[in-house]
Amino acid sequence: MKRFLTLGLALVLVFALSALIACTPEAEEPEVPDVANDEEVTTEAPPALETLVPGYLTIATGNPAFPPWVEDDAPESGRGFEAAVAYAVAERLGFAPEQVVWVRTDFDAAIAPGPKDFDFNLQQFSITDERREVVDFSTSYFVSPQAVLTLTDSEFADAASLEELQAATIGAAAGSTSLLIAEDHFEDVAVFNDVAAAVQALSVGQIDAIINDLPSILFTAAVQLYDVGGGALVGTIEGSDEGEGFGLLLAKDSPLTDPVSEAVDSLRADGTLDRLAEEWLIAGAGGVILR
Repeated sequence: MKRFLTLGLALVLVFALSALIACTPEAEEPEVPDVANDEEVTTEAPPALETLVPGYLTIATGNPAFPPWVEDDAPESGRGFEAAVAYAVAERLGFAPEQVVWVRTDFDAAIAPGPKDFDFNLQQFSITDERREVVDFSTSYFVSPQAVLTLTDSEFADAASLEELQAATIGAAAGSTSLLIAEDHFEDVAVFNDVAAAVQALSVGQIDAIINDLPSILFTAAVQLYDVGGGALVGTIEGSDEGEGFGLLLAKDSPLTDPVSEAVDSLRADGTLDRLAEEWLIAGAGGVILR
C-alpha cells in the first residue's frame, strides 16, 4: 500500500510558507559542543579548511526546518534529505558527526549580504545569478525532476511506470517545462493557464494527474488537495532534471566554497545524492521513479 502525505505534513508545509517571510533575531555565536572529557571525539579539523569555529563545521538550516528536508525539526539526527546531505558533505570534508554544529537562520536573512554565522547553509536555496552577487553557492546538490501527482483514490495512484499512465489525462501549465515533459511522454495532455488551474481541474476530476517540479508537487499533495482527500505522488520522471537546482549557500568569497563544491561533486559522481533523494524525497513520499 502506498504511503501518502498526511495532515501533519500539510500543516508543516503551511507553516513553512510563513517561515520564509519571518524575521530572524540577531545571529548568535554558534554553541560548540563540550568535548573536553570525551576521548573518542576528534576535534582537529583539516588544516587547509578555514571554518567559522576551528575544529568544527557550522551548518545552518531553517528555523524551523520541515520534512522531507529535515525530519522532526532535528537536523542533528541526519534524517531528512538535506540533513543527510549535510552530514555527507561534512564527512567528505573530513569532519566527524561530533564536529558538526547546527545553527538556525531565516531564509531571507541567509541570502542577504554580509557576514554569516555558519560555514554553509541549506534550506532549498535555488542558485541564481542575482543571489550570486552577494553570496556564494556550491555546485548543485539537488536539481528538481518533474513529478506526477494524482488523487489518493485515483486508479493511477499506484502506477509504477510511464506505460501504466498512458490512459491518464495529464495536466500542465502553458509555457512550462512541465508541459514539454508531458507532451514528450503522454498522448492525452490538457493545457492550463497556470498550475493553480491544473490543480483545480485535478481536484474536481476533470483530469487524472498533473506534472510539476517535485518540491511543488509535495506541497500541492499535502496542502492544496487536502480538502479532497489529499494528493498522491505517483513518482518522478527519469531524466527530467532541469535548471541549476539547489546549492549550499556560503558567505561571499568564502574560502570553503571550492572544497564544499568538490565534496558535493564527489557525492554526485558516486551516486550518493541520487540515493538520498530517492530515499527521502521520492520513496519517502510514496512515489517511484517512472521510466
